[in-house]
Amino acid sequence: MRKIRPIITFITSIIAAATIAAASAPAQEVKVGVTIPTTGQGAALGIPIRNTLTLFPEEIGGLKLKVIQLDDAGDPTAATTNARRLVTDDQVDVLIGSATTPPSIAVANVASELKVPHFALAPMPVVPDKQKWTFVMPQPVTLMAKALFENMKKNNVKTVGLIGFSDSWGDLWVKAFKNIAEPMGLKLVADERYARADTSVAGQTLKLIAARPDAVLVAGSGTAAALPQIALRDRGYKGLIYQTHGAISKDFIRIAGKAAEDGIYVSGPVMVPERQPDGALTKAPGLAYVKAYEDKYGKDTRTQFGAHIWDALLALQRVVPIALKKAKPGTQEFRDAIREALIAEREIAGTVGVYNWTATDRNGLDERSRVLLTVKDGDWVPIK
Repeated sequence: MRKIRPIITFITSIIAAATIAAASAPAQEVKVGVTIPTTGQGAALGIPIRNTLTLFPEEIGGLKLKVIQLDDAGDPTAATTNARRLVTDDQVDVLIGSATTPPSIAVANVASELKVPHFALAPMPVVPDKQKWTFVMPQPVTLMAKALFENMKKNNVKTVGLIGFSDSWGDLWVKAFKNIAEPMGLKLVADERYARADTSVAGQTLKLIAARPDAVLVAGSGTAAALPQIALRDRGYKGLIYQTHGAISKDFIRIAGKAAEDGIYVSGPVMVPERQPDGALTKAPGLAYVKAYEDKYGKDTRTQFGAHIWDALLALQRVVPIALKKAKPGTQEFRDAIREALIAEREIAGTVGVYNWTATDRNGLDERSRVLLTVKDGDWVPIK
């Protein structure tokens, strides 16, 4: 018995050591943490993203893909809390979110502090000291704004009134106007703002009409972008109305109704992949995404917002196998490897554009990521 006890003790110690080692070893699954607004004013953007998550594959790079999704209701504070929880508690390898600009900036701050690759699903400024970890999926405001301003010039517009959100999204468009439109000879004659939760813009509309602009630019997003469009037409405004890529969805047309007709909208190509030339790199990914999404959620339910997170998946499918050659999931080395691969890879074709991120360009998109649309008979139609 005395000889048996040391053997049992030895075997027990081996099992215990193996158990501790297994518990501390990196998990053999890739974890992605997502914070988006599925309630609140940003829900029109967040719900298509949540729906798209149901189309994600179960594996990536030969490993299980685990997605943890939290609701931030469009609130930057909630987005910050969610991002910290996803990194510190859930130990995610990648952060994704949010769907609107202010909470996306909040998530980027956490990603920079905790050194986690981050895909932003809303256009946002990426400041140099925070850009190392963030990759922006939507088109930059400057790229999309230039297309709208060039169309204004083509239509002999000289004066413009702007009505936009009273937050960083509206600020980005005012900045773009001053930096791009004014050198082109366009003049901003009114700058009105409204909150995302507002239910009326009557006062702002009256001021816009009083300024007598040749065109109005609405710098809103989601269904809230329809509010000024409706108000302007109801008040008899006959000029051109331009909308940003934040407004592009069938829900916008449904809410704006006849007021949406003949507006000029800048969009990503995913809204009309069927009308893209066969040589476009965005056509095949766009058609595949639209088919998968609309097969599950119904005809004409496609949105750019859901497409952005699908493009993040396509980017991860490209770089995760590369990162796995250097490190295992659940480690800082794996996070570093994903970030490095995203910068190194070229021509990552998505539904919204073709990504070529660099150390100094975290938008990585060019003119292939934009089309001009109008609304005819309740549907999006490309402007030729």
